[in-house]
Amino acid sequence: MSVRRLAEDQFQPAGFAFNAENSAWAEATIRKYPEGRQQSAVIPLLMRAQEQDGWVTKAAIEFVAEKLQMPYIRVLEVATFYTQFQLKPVGTRAHIQVCGTTPCMLRGAEDLMKVCKHKIHAEPLERNASGTLSWEEVECQGACVNAPMVIIFKDAYEDLTPERLEEIIDAFEAGKGAEVKTGPQTDRHFSAPAGGAVTLTEEIKAVRWADGNGAPVADAAEVPPSNAARPQTDTPITDPKLKTPATDKAAAADNAKVSGDNADKAKG
Repeated sequence: MSVRRLAEDQFQPAGFAFNAENSAWAEATIRKYPEGRQQSAVIPLLMRAQEQDGWVTKAAIEFVAEKLQMPYIRVLEVATFYTQFQLKPVGTRAHIQVCGTTPCMLRGAEDLMKVCKHKIHAEPLERNASGTLSWEEVECQGACVNAPMVIIFKDAYEDLTPERLEEIIDAFEAGKGAEVKTGPQTDRHFSAPAGGAVTLTEEIKAVRWADGNGAPVADAAEVPPSNAARPQTDTPITDPKLKTPATDKAAAADNAKVSGDNADKAKG
């Protein structure tokens, strides 16, 4: 794992404080935890600080540590361990995280990174000239079936082509990111098969819900439920000719009588 450090001092603001809305949210979040366990709110508070300022500053870490009565080093450990926390300024309009794990790489993630290098910056985690865009390569983002994909802030954009990613970047650069469709960028419905369903396409046999007298019934199962999941082999367990207590009621009654007689003899 690469070493993650805070941004240089020239980028660090002098202080940090939640705005009124986030301050009320933070107090409500801390109250969710039992007395003495308020430190469990460290990740939510750091995430909220990042959403407010765009990245996690040293001042924000100090603020959260004081808020939760934690040693500064403990909050610093959390912020530098989890890669979801940005430790230096990122694009103000879009920070594009390109998935580079195997499924996405096989489906063209390298071409998406080339687009980012061309349109944003040659190096990851560096902003463009106007400071509005940045990018980085990350690990699996959990939508492998819709590869390749990127995440911009909290939204995923899947089934991408280099041309479509260029359009998305241009939209965010123009301040129209909210208008971009999230999820698959094709006609696929979420993670459904591309091009439509290819399984379970046969019509299901209709069920009769009432007999001639109005009593609810259903069509008999073609395979007894007890054998539905068993392979059809020559072994006795799936031999339909083999009588069992369930199919031979007379034998079942005899077995029950014998069991009762044995119980009576034991008592005598």
